[in-house]
Amino acid sequence: MTYHAKIMDAEALGRVLQQARLLSGFSQRELAQQLGVSQRYVWELESGKPSIALTRLFEAMRATGMSLSAEIAPKDRHG
Repeated sequence: MTYHAKIMDAEALGRVLQQARLLSGFSQRELAQQLGVSQRYVWELESGKPSIALTRLFEAMRATGMSLSAEIAPKDRHG
């Protein structure tokens, strides 16, 4: 089953990222190791922690009428 989501802000982006991670079978720690970042960084992304870059990105999207959507197609972590 494929999941679709409209992303309007950093929190929505974080929720979708978390769902994708969970459907892929990764823990935050495992994903962090694969990406070469800290587990805290993954947690901050998933929690929608505000950042200047993301705030400006979503402001620009709203100002220009742009929308962002995500599609999660579950797969195993090795495929």
